[in-house]
Amino acid sequence: MKQTQHTKPARLPRIKKGDEVVVISGSQRGMNGRVLAVYPAKNRVLVEGVNVVKRSYKKGTNPNFPDGGIYEKEMPLDISNVMLRDPKTGAPTRVRIESETMSDGKVRRTRVAKASGTAFKD
Repeated sequence: MKQTQHTKPARLPRIKKGDEVVVISGSQRGMNGRVLAVYPAKNRVLVEGVNVVKRSYKKGTNPNFPDGGIYEKEMPLDISNVMLRDPKTGAPTRVRIESETMSDGKVRRTRVAKASGTAFKD
């Protein structure tokens, strides 16, 4: 039996649910979409309208599709194949984290596009 390793990712991804991303490699290269889900343990993201595959279901086998048929659904991409879209220019950009200490002593972290210096809304 094949054993799977349950390891944590090296660092938390800087891509979050709801972000606009651009696919930078693979067969879907150049496509844009919104992140529907992030799976940090598997280093994968689910992007709306990207990596769409067809799945066929027999009648009665899946409660979501009682009549069966062929349906399309998105499949996860590796997180290294996507980059965040710059809010100012719309081009792919790297991200840096800026920390700001508040008056009550809490640290506020914001994500900033390296290319334009524009902050992402969280």
